[in-house]
Amino acid sequence: MGLFDMFASKVANQLGNAVKQDVSNAVNNKKEKIVFNSLPETYEQFISLPQSSLSTPFDTAAMTVLAFCYYPKDSELCYRMIDFLRGPRPMNGADKQFIAERFRDKDYVPRSYFAGATPNNDYQPAVPYTIEIRENQYTYATDGIAKLFIPSGGADDPRPIQLRKAKDGKWYLWEYSSILLGIRQPESSNPWA
Repeated sequence: MGLFDMFASKVANQLGNAVKQDVSNAVNNKKEKIVFNSLPETYEQFISLPQSSLSTPFDTAAMTVLAFCYYPKDSELCYRMIDFLRGPRPMNGADKQFIAERFRDKDYVPRSYFAGATPNNDYQPAVPYTIEIRENQYTYATDGIAKLFIPSGGADDPRPIQLRKAKDGKWYLWEYSSILLGIRQPESSNPWA
């Protein structure tokens, strides 16, 4: 069973009507779409993806969203993926506790960053799995740090994520708490929808 298969049955008839949200962006700011034609099933497949080279902050940001999608299915696999993305700064107990708290009753948050995932379709992403990542005029304001923004189908504004460039030239995950903040509930679980 694929990563998102457990959600697909709820929304199979709604996928054709998925709404793509377009958030306005300032002129001349780079946008990059990272596309995953298929999703990895194992840690080995995850670290074999082309984006796992972590050669750009955009790749690392997209890999972070992908890694968090595994938490509801296998939290230890998610933690292993996040440790890979953090490079020389592995997670500690407090980091794991923070992630666990963010996922209580909100397993849909990371899926919301994929194109086509909205509250109306219970955050079922469109295929191929695409994540749009944006920069702005302040993205590289701090030397060695990139602050990028990822639109969510359940939030009004793109959420920031920070990556840090190490001596090895790779961009590692530095700060991610904002991408795990709450968003609008999926329609199927919202009593007011």
